[in-house]
Amino acid sequence: MLIMKFLFALLIASLIITVNLSAREWTSADGSRTFQGELTGFQDGKVKVRRSDGKILVFAIELLSESDQQFIKTNQLVIAKKDEDSTLAEWPRWRGSDINDHSPDKGLLKEWPVGGPEQVWVFKDAGMGYTGPAISGGKLFTMGARDATVFLIAIDCATGKEVWSKQIGVYYRNNWGDGPRGTPTIDGDRVYALGARGKLVCAKTEDGSIVWEADLVKDLGGKVPGWGYCESPLIDGNQLICTPGGKNGAIAALDKMTGKKIWQSNGVQDGAQYSSIIPIEHDGKRQYVQLFQKTLAGVSAKNGDLVWRSEWTGRTAVIPTPIYKDNQVYIASGYGVGCKAVKLGASGKAEDVYKNEVMVNHHGGVILVGNHLYGHSDKGGWKCQEFTTGKEIWSSNKLGKGAIHYADGMFYCLSEKDGTVALVEASTEGWKEKSRFTLSPQTERRKPAGKIWTHPVVIGGRLYLRDQELIHCYDVKG
Repeated sequence: MLIMKFLFALLIASLIITVNLSAREWTSADGSRTFQGELTGFQDGKVKVRRSDGKILVFAIELLSESDQQFIKTNQLVIAKKDEDSTLAEWPRWRGSDINDHSPDKGLLKEWPVGGPEQVWVFKDAGMGYTGPAISGGKLFTMGARDATVFLIAIDCATGKEVWSKQIGVYYRNNWGDGPRGTPTIDGDRVYALGARGKLVCAKTEDGSIVWEADLVKDLGGKVPGWGYCESPLIDGNQLICTPGGKNGAIAALDKMTGKKIWQSNGVQDGAQYSSIIPIEHDGKRQYVQLFQKTLAGVSAKNGDLVWRSEWTGRTAVIPTPIYKDNQVYIASGYGVGCKAVKLGASGKAEDVYKNEVMVNHHGGVILVGNHLYGHSDKGGWKCQEFTTGKEIWSSNKLGKGAIHYADGMFYCLSEKDGTVALVEASTEGWKEKSRFTLSPQTERRKPAGKIWTHPVVIGGRLYLRDQELIHCYDVKG
């Protein structure tokens, strides 16, 4: 029996590998009409075909010729496998498992059809806010403010339907947009979420039932920053790491199973800003690195003691997540500040390698690919910068300011102003754009000072984009 199952699995794998689902000619049942198109899937018992001009056609299989019907039946396994891949995908927290904003996906489209990739679904009740997606077990987890209440929401990745929602806090209002900002974090059968006012919850991924709650202000002595708490909680071993800020200790470790405090940082008392903590291994010790307005610091993962500190000249708000590679920490900020790299040595030594204004990154993120950094700079547009030296390699103004994500050799760049999404080759030789489209529909509820600030995510062959209460899912594998 086991041998038969193994042989059957090999047969399916062979079909999936060898079948070509590229564009072909389709013929109507009566033979009167033909068109070029690509089989992309099924919807409500009907077939979906992407026409050569990019338009998606949905119709009953009986309207096609017998040879077309046979082609569809032969390739049902291929479509089923692609759908299975999308539901098994994992993106458990802000910037992904490795906190580098690199999707593990392969075999993605290198160009999109006219009008953009196929839109799989749109979820229209995510509520107000800028929370990104965390994805695990076939569910997308996010947060949003519905009326005067903040909800933790689980959405089925395959259908775009709500699985459950749970009230987790009160409304946060702001001239740039109401609602939560941070992205949930998934660990096993639990999801952890931090609201803009400092309410931290641990819930079951199955049904949203609350396991424990904590408050960064009331329990840890923190203070809500001007634009609300924005970080994504870090799960590291048995610890949940977060940034309440303040004199009791800017960084705190809680028991992830109970929510009880383990330690608060000794020697770092800065106010909370908007960056998320990264874990690193250096000098034989595990550390947590966080960026504050005037400080970049690393603390011991064991007890929160200060390991090293470097001064920073942040103004107004510091937001992008730090990047670490080969004993070097890189940070960037907006508001005219720029970027710098710090080299970590032994016994708490930290020395600046460079500090310049090549990458004045506000909040769209910076991504390291190889030895080069990519992102949008308020001075000069989209940039490629050498990680080790800080040298500018190229710049481009072919897309407006926005956020960036990396998958399968390509950047997915989202313009904050108008929702243009560009597919750009990750290259040190310049801006090599392959395709673009405009996000549609867009919210009618965004505040005048707000823009499309939630970062793109590609996982399981799907591109996820959010504009306030609207979450879009696109097929970028084809």
